[in-house]
Amino acid sequence: MAAAGCAILALWIILAIAVPLFGPWSWSEQNAEIRNQTSSLAHWFGTDRFGRDLFARVWYGAGLSLFIGIVSALINGGIGVMYGAVCGYAGGKTDMLLMRAADIISSIPSMLYVILITLVMGAGAGSIILGLCVAGWISMARIVRGEIIRLKEADYACAARMEGIPPLRILVRHLLPNAAGPILVNLIFLVPQAVFTEAFLSFLGVGIAAPAASLGTIIQEARSQMILYPYQMIWPLLVLCVMILALNMIGTAVEEKTGGRRGWSE
Repeated sequence: MAAAGCAILALWIILAIAVPLFGPWSWSEQNAEIRNQTSSLAHWFGTDRFGRDLFARVWYGAGLSLFIGIVSALINGGIGVMYGAVCGYAGGKTDMLLMRAADIISSIPSMLYVILITLVMGAGAGSIILGLCVAGWISMARIVRGEIIRLKEADYACAARMEGIPPLRILVRHLLPNAAGPILVNLIFLVPQAVFTEAFLSFLGVGIAAPAASLGTIIQEARSQMILYPYQMIWPLLVLCVMILALNMIGTAVEEKTGGRRGWSE
């Protein structure tokens, strides 16, 4: 499963980079003479209502969606690991205050953060990533906190404290490496979650703004053409579904291999 997911994802990344850069058609160039054409040897996915090549647009959008997903997952993962490690190791009042602050942040739906930030800063990849990172790290922080609370009572951790090793060194060298399984699993699952959120917001019209195009934007543009030209929506939907499926296949395989738990991220 992991090999299949990695192979599909690698192919998707290659196409997302190569097609917009080296393809014969531009992802943004309009041509009124070839509007709403079906699939052909010249235009593999056909063209949209403005005469733009859908094959180039879909893979450009796939690259942008994947970029947003990976960047937001890395940022959320880094913040969540640091926050959860501090809460779990410190314990007591520090843990209580920090986790209650996290609960307050997570009490507002994360999608609302994204919508508000995009309305203030304007629609774009940067504003969507910022919105996804306001509360997206909390699930990771809860997982890491639970693992650190469990691991800090292990014999090797107690021995390290008795030897006077600084807490930061114990966290970095002893506790976090032993919590790598759940951390890696949740980090992988953050990517498809962010990709889907971005696609959904772009479909609603509050995501990526023109002239840029993500998969959600392309699907939203094809909505008005769905009855007459369904292929304009089918191709980006298919690419989006296969991308999320590949990411979930990788995450599930890593979860089974490492014994990691998704926990709150589910």
